Amino acid sequence: MTTDAFADAARARTVADYQFGAGAGDALFPADDEYDVKRTSSGRIEQVAVGDDRLVTLGTDGRYTLGIEAGRRLVAGLGDDAYQVVVGDESEPFVRDGKNVFAKFVTDADPQIRPYDEVAVVHEDSGDVLAVGRAELPADAMLDFDAGMAVQVRDGADE
Repeated sequence: MTTDAFADAARARTVADYQFGAGAGDALFPADDEYDVKRTSSGRIEQVAVGDDRLVTLGTDGRYTLGIEAGRRLVAGLGDDAYQVVVGDESEPFVRDGKNVFAKFVTDADPQIRPYDEVAVVHEDSGDVLAVGRAELPADAMLDFDAGMAVQVRDGADE
């Protein structure tokens, strides 16, 4: 690993730990992976991928938006349902297809989720990551409301 690649990986892990909590950086960016880092014209890291899978895009606000593979890595690495919104069979095919998650279909959600947090949408029985996206409601509202969008889905697992 070159010095630049090492510095990029360390920076990427720090941002992930800040955004998702301790351990997220190691879950998203294990030391043994080879990363493809895309930069803006000014040299700022814009996107990190592994092979053909986009892991994250770094927004201008300094926070990551997740790709499906990053959602899978967070779910596997963080455990404790961190940054997860859980849905059942009724909405699974729609969410996999990239459709938004509505509050009436949410069966559980990590209590620390706030609006605009990046989340993984998982199936209640299998634990499979169905999609990734941006929370539109806090976790308690997702569970209490019978209407309204809970997660704006960015990528579905079958897209």
